[in-house]
Amino acid sequence: MKAVLPLLLALLPAASIEAHAQSTRLNRCTDAQGQSVYTDRPCDSLGAQSRRPPPPPAGNTLQRDSLGASCPRRLSELVQALHTAVDTRDVNRLSTLYLWSAVSDIGAQRILGQLESVVRRPLVDVVPVYPQQDVDQPVVEGQSPAAPGSDPGTSVPRHPIGLRLEQTLPGSAARAATVLGLRRQYGCFWITL
Repeated sequence: MKAVLPLLLALLPAASIEAHAQSTRLNRCTDAQGQSVYTDRPCDSLGAQSRRPPPPPAGNTLQRDSLGASCPRRLSELVQALHTAVDTRDVNRLSTLYLWSAVSDIGAQRILGQLESVVRRPLVDVVPVYPQQDVDQPVVEGQSPAAPGSDPGTSVPRHPIGLRLEQTLPGSAARAATVLGLRRQYGCFWITL
């Protein structure tokens, strides 16, 4: 029993320090000079203001302020993210939309060079690319093409397989187009080249 008592006395101060640290709240404050101050006292007692992160923008379902914060779950979100990346000439933002799985280092350098070329050109429009329709089957205006062997009165929903970026060359009116592949993986839409 005598050997246990010194051990308990040695552990008691460590336990009380840990309990005090858990009960103490650390506040981040900004003083009058704009410097960050960390304290366990309220910010007002130092003549400083509490410093909190800015609230997220209202109505925006796709947070892209921090790279990779979320992925476009709808095609319209992907198109908006493409517009934003090209309009701001941000190749890093555009690269977050790319499906990088199974891309080698050399391939990644080539792709980043292509994405850099894309963001340098002014964007005119983003147009969906659909699969080729059968040449044998005529398409009636206003009606989607029928699948082979199906009833011509039954329409088959068509989904885009890619996106075509309609752009102009820098400093001219000459048109340039880049076709991006479209993949859905991990519950998100991604682009490929």
